[in-house]
Amino acid sequence: MPQHAALVTWIEARGGVAHTTEAVRSGHSRHHIAAAVAGGLLERVRRSWLVTPGCDERLRAAASVSGRLTCVSAASALGLWTPDHDLVHVAVARTASRLNSGGLRIHTARGPAPVGPLSTVDPVLNVLFHTARCLDEPDALAVWESAMRKRLVDAGMLEAVQWRSSRAAKLARVAGDLSDSGVETRFVDAMRTAGVEVQQQAWIDGHRVDGLIGRFLVVQLDGFAHHSSPRDRRRDLEADARLQLLGFTVLRFDYFQTLYRPQAVVDTVITAMSQGLHLRRRAA
Repeated sequence: MPQHAALVTWIEARGGVAHTTEAVRSGHSRHHIAAAVAGGLLERVRRSWLVTPGCDERLRAAASVSGRLTCVSAASALGLWTPDHDLVHVAVARTASRLNSGGLRIHTARGPAPVGPLSTVDPVLNVLFHTARCLDEPDALAVWESAMRKRLVDAGMLEAVQWRSSRAAKLARVAGDLSDSGVETRFVDAMRTAGVEVQQQAWIDGHRVDGLIGRFLVVQLDGFAHHSSPRDRRRDLEADARLQLLGFTVLRFDYFQTLYRPQAVVDTVITAMSQGLHLRRRAA
């Protein structure tokens, strides 16, 4: 394999972006770098960064300011739940200057995990740190719990970190791994704020339910892609009917209601509780 082709393969294995210094340290000569750039196999960004034509545009954007992908952009790249966002979130040094920040959300705060100057993506702890500072608390909590579900972090690790942020320290105390999705995290947080305790992932009749309030009020939450097929819809209707026949009250909310009309969701649950439906079986 020609040396410049080997260089391209090496960069592709790193996500499609690398610093020239790192490439040279790995045994690729500046002559081969120049040949790859001249041949259109690589592109120089901000003089010292090399990107492949198929590089993730978020990483390219980070390289354009000599920064690292972070916050919701890095969380999304890690496969975590994230709220809708348009800007690319990038961490840069406090001393960074002459930045073209168009289309970018620049983060200059220093996270708890050390990071090298040639890194292209923040460590997961720094990603969580920035989400805690950047997002509304319910959204940040959903990102944190998504990281816990994927076993990227655990509760003990989070509590031991020196966060340098009161908001991050608070999330470390309340985050858990019971939520199956960001939607569920948002629901539980809204109910907690309203003073209502939700038992997550409770087993009833041999099946899990998203939330159980009291003894008989079941809450089921549909994700964004839920009910993409009639089979899914029929399955959930059958599950709801079975629970109702067992005497449970079942409230089902969709993605839009939970994320964009949370107060209406809370009000519905509170109304059901005011009728005592969490404490008694439904009449047959």
